[in-house]
Amino acid sequence: MRSEAAKMMMKTLLPLAIGLAVTAWLFYDDFNPDSFRDIDWNLQMVAGFALAWIFMLGRDFGLAWRFHTISQPELSWKRAFRVNYMCAFTSAVTPSAVGGSAFAIFYLNREGVKLGRATTLTLTTLFLDEMFFVVFCPIIMLSFPMDQLFASGADAGFMDGVEMVFWLVYAGICAWAAILFMGIIVKPQAVARAIKRLFSWKYLKRWRRSAFETADNMEGASQELRNCTTRWWLNVFGATVVSWFSRYLVVNALFWGFVPEASQTLIFARQFVVWVVLMVSPTPGGSGISEWLFTNYYGDLIASTSIALILALTWRIVSYYIYLVIGTVLVPFYFSKKAQT
Repeated sequence: MRSEAAKMMMKTLLPLAIGLAVTAWLFYDDFNPDSFRDIDWNLQMVAGFALAWIFMLGRDFGLAWRFHTISQPELSWKRAFRVNYMCAFTSAVTPSAVGGSAFAIFYLNREGVKLGRATTLTLTTLFLDEMFFVVFCPIIMLSFPMDQLFASGADAGFMDGVEMVFWLVYAGICAWAAILFMGIIVKPQAVARAIKRLFSWKYLKRWRRSAFETADNMEGASQELRNCTTRWWLNVFGATVVSWFSRYLVVNALFWGFVPEASQTLIFARQFVVWVVLMVSPTPGGSGISEWLFTNYYGDLIASTSIALILALTWRIVSYYIYLVIGTVLVPFYFSKKAQT
């Protein structure tokens, strides 16, 4: 167990190094000392920074609320928060395409939830997250002109690339949400058979084992979730909305403090694009790519490049680096015998 803890702690160094290296490069390439000296530091900036931390706590509360609700009676609030922080830490040290959800089964099981039910709960959280994007992204897309979400004032090639990635990833989200909906709610047996038949093809042999396990888990999850009430579904989806909205409002808080003239609704809407694009980041926790994407994507709303760099770094401290710190503190304890207390 100590060796596992040591490995997890060592993994924090890679994303930390990537993120700091890209940030340093951005500062070196674009930072203007004169612009920095011209910044009017004031109390509103401090308030915006403090508000960003409050919203990040809202993100953690929403996810802990969801874990606590879906796992009753196994997970207390304390254990629900612990699972949330371990998943957040894992997301920070693994590529975004993997994320912390893939390890949630292990963390839930370690907290006393039986393995089969831990799998059910993890599939449920995955389904809820996908449904959040399926429901709210069309609302955002219909509420704002495309030339605002994918600002024409920014570099045309960059924005074309962001828009293409967004629509490709969103299409994948919709497809995966549909598979999960059919697999754990409507036709679990039929979907399981279809998945097994597909991955029996020799060209997909590499992923056959995990695909077969996913198919079997869908059938198991369906038996429990079909008995859940409408109130229960509204409760857990509400917790999902709270967690994602709080995560987005971190950027709103920072803009309110540093660039109060920027449109708060547009800033919020663009967060949907940012997080969808980051879902396919190949770096741990989106490190490096997140900082670069932020400064370029929000650049048309910020007059000063220095402010853009400060905002990008502050955003990552609040929403990313803090989980590396929390995880580094938790991991030795978590892999000890005291972890289930």
